[in-house]
Amino acid sequence: MYTALIAEDSKPILRNIKALLESADLPIQIAATAYNGEDALAYIKQHPVDILLTDIRMPKLDGLGLIEQAKQLYPGLKVVLISSYSDFEYTRKAINLQVFDYLLKPVERQQLLDVMARVIDSLAERREVDLEPLKGMVAPRFLAGLRLSPEFVEQPVSMFLMSRQPFVPDTGNWRTEKLQSEIQEICKPHGCWLFPAKDPDRYIVIVQSAVRERVDSTVAWMEAVEQRLLGLGITIAMAGSFQAADPGQFQSHYDRLKHLLNEEVLLDKTVLLDTNYRIPEQQRNEALIKPFIDMIEQRQPQPFHMKLGEQLRQSYSEHARYIDLERLVAAIADAFVHNLPDNGPEERLAAAAAVKEMLQSDSYSSFCEKLLEWCARNFELLHSRNRKSGEELFEQMDSFVKLHKSSQLSINDLAAKFHVSPSYISRIIKRFTNKTFVQYYMELKIAEACKQLQAKPDLKIKELSDALSFSDQHYFSRVFKDHTGLSPSEYKEKHRLAVEE
Repeated sequence: MYTALIAEDSKPILRNIKALLESADLPIQIAATAYNGEDALAYIKQHPVDILLTDIRMPKLDGLGLIEQAKQLYPGLKVVLISSYSDFEYTRKAINLQVFDYLLKPVERQQLLDVMARVIDSLAERREVDLEPLKGMVAPRFLAGLRLSPEFVEQPVSMFLMSRQPFVPDTGNWRTEKLQSEIQEICKPHGCWLFPAKDPDRYIVIVQSAVRERVDSTVAWMEAVEQRLLGLGITIAMAGSFQAADPGQFQSHYDRLKHLLNEEVLLDKTVLLDTNYRIPEQQRNEALIKPFIDMIEQRQPQPFHMKLGEQLRQSYSEHARYIDLERLVAAIADAFVHNLPDNGPEERLAAAAAVKEMLQSDSYSSFCEKLLEWCARNFELLHSRNRKSGEELFEQMDSFVKLHKSSQLSINDLAAKFHVSPSYISRIIKRFTNKTFVQYYMELKIAEACKQLQAKPDLKIKELSDALSFSDQHYFSRVFKDHTGLSPSEYKEKHRLAVEE
């Protein structure tokens, strides 16, 4: 739907044009009418419209003056001039003001419909161009019904990205219409547009760059937004600057702002980032995650619970980044799933859903409580499943290893094959053989070597070494003697004598 303003000092003519447009099957809404140019201009300054239909001769401010000033505000405004034959000289001047077309009085229905149909085609073509830069970052459901006013592309604009602070209750005001209204008040008289991003709980805020002239700094403006939204019970994090953003570069601007918010949002206080100033990258502390994964693999619920509780308290007191907490929880969930002997897509999906639900808690304390309870349940699940499935898993591994005893299997190969951790493989083998993986695997290889030497007395030692995938003959001979007490040659000779006897 497009909006139109009719400026005409003759009330009968104005009523006729308004009635004709309202009865026509056109996507045009009459936003306002005015009987003089001053009133029309005052309305346009406060409420941008797509189409202006104006008479030439009007009191206070004539049509040409209205067109000139309205075009300065919104160069893309579509203007249709209403004139009579006697106003030809004025009409000729209006052409220099880039009037789209003109209507001759008295305005006839078909004449009006033809002109307005071409105006709509022109607006529709430009609207599609306007929306193109937004398609990669704005929620598709919102784009479907989006209509942009001309000033969006006619004045320099700047981009900000706003997100809800984690662990803060939803008051019900995190809605496009409500947020647009509040932020627009801060930007007046300049334009402001709010778009729900594809990423949940985030809004893209586009403002006319001229807003910068009314505030002390970028951060001061973001603080004004923050304070206004706090009055609605909304706590935000925000990043951006008043540097003009080229619509063709919107996607790259958005990606940068998204990255900064992902990296810098804190657990316990809001962050307002002026992106004109470089923010140093913080190092990711992978050493923080590893102890928790080790304790899951080693089935140590009590130390895990104590250390995790301590870490959660420390993260909050030291103003830790939200993304570090998110990574820690995701790594813990992945470790629990990875250590389930029979893990599959269902377990992974359930863990991902649980993580998402916990991170959306209304408070940090609620999140911590849910996480610790969830981890305790997963340790119980690991314990119960391991009791039932350990023997079955070993039988499967034992068959697989025996089938590949002539290869070069590693414990990591087994872990990948059976979708469990290497440390869990090691524990299972130790439980059922009382040996390490290397001892267990080498015994199978040497047993096969003995079998081959007995069956093929003429078999060369090097051929046997290669067949069993040993790195060289000397290493094979040494391992063979360690397990049998004899070298391969001595073993062959002993077996030959035994056969002859």
